[in-house]
Amino acid sequence: MNKKLIALAIAGASVAPAAMAQTANPVTLYGRVYVTLESVEAKGGSGATVSRRTRVEDQSSLLGVRGTEDLGGGLKAFFQLETGFRPDQNNTTFAARNSAVGLQGGFGSVLLGRWDTPWKSATIAIDPYGDLTLSGITGTLSDGGNFDRRDMNSMQYWSPTWGGFAFRLMATANERKNDPAGVNAHDLGANATFTRGPVYAFLAWEEHKDQSGGSGNAFGQLPAGTTVVNGVAGAKEQGFAGGGSFVVGPVKLGAQYQEIKKEGPTAALNRSKQKNVMANVVWTIGNHQIIGQYMQSKGGRASNATTNDLDCDSWSAGYQYNFTRRTFFIASYVKVDNNETSSCNFGANRLAISAGQDPQGGFLGVRHVF
Repeated sequence: MNKKLIALAIAGASVAPAAMAQTANPVTLYGRVYVTLESVEAKGGSGATVSRRTRVEDQSSLLGVRGTEDLGGGLKAFFQLETGFRPDQNNTTFAARNSAVGLQGGFGSVLLGRWDTPWKSATIAIDPYGDLTLSGITGTLSDGGNFDRRDMNSMQYWSPTWGGFAFRLMATANERKNDPAGVNAHDLGANATFTRGPVYAFLAWEEHKDQSGGSGNAFGQLPAGTTVVNGVAGAKEQGFAGGGSFVVGPVKLGAQYQEIKKEGPTAALNRSKQKNVMANVVWTIGNHQIIGQYMQSKGGRASNATTNDLDCDSWSAGYQYNFTRRTFFIASYVKVDNNETSSCNFGANRLAISAGQDPQGGFLGVRHVF
């Protein structure tokens, strides 16, 4: 009997410190499940009509864990591991979302890993659809998502907040230097934000060095033998954005402006300047929200074109019912209008269209976060 009591006491002594440490430095499990039912089509243009079809689509559902450890002296370590998953099917990559480790204190925060760029975090704050769904920002703005990156091999610094002002800096490692020969591809980015009461304002800048389009895989740590599809020596993409939102009673007004310039060693890569605008309004009545959004992209040209005549716009109308802070129902309709050379598309789950075709469609969805 005494031996059993002694064994239990030893076991308890070894477990207690771990339990206390976990309580003092908790690890949080969190997630989001967001699925929409869509009806979509594309008309016009010289290509074959994309006939109307019904789809069940994931809207970046995710599962993550995050935590901190107090290191003393006002210094903390933090980590986050976040992975996407599709409730409608199973074909996602593990930990492809914001995942990093870092230190934070009175100086701000530094992190290493894979994370949304300063451009992305600042610009999507103006989008009432949160960078998701058919109606989201990347259908028309941010160069169709090329400037809406979650960069891997990223180093970021986040400042403290001083009277509502803060900024972020980012650079990526050039791990694929000379692949292909002469390419030194990497990204740089920064933003400055002001958040206080009903006001949010931002400025953002981003540069893609030795790249032409794509999503940053020219500098990623890809498996051996993987083709670098967008590394081009001498190419450069540079964007500037500014905007904000303001709440007046039950109404929230938002707007932003973007300029994106592409240049390179060949005429096909010198695509002049693309100018983008967004304006939206969200009217809240109790648990109900009515959403209206307009976006336009104008200027620049396709890679094989000789004139700077790209021109597209989109408008969307939406309704959202917030059951709680964690769960809402949403419905929206969006229509994209392209001129004969443009190929703007939906914000997420795009259709395969040819230049000049006009995607349009509506969706119903439910989002729950935990």
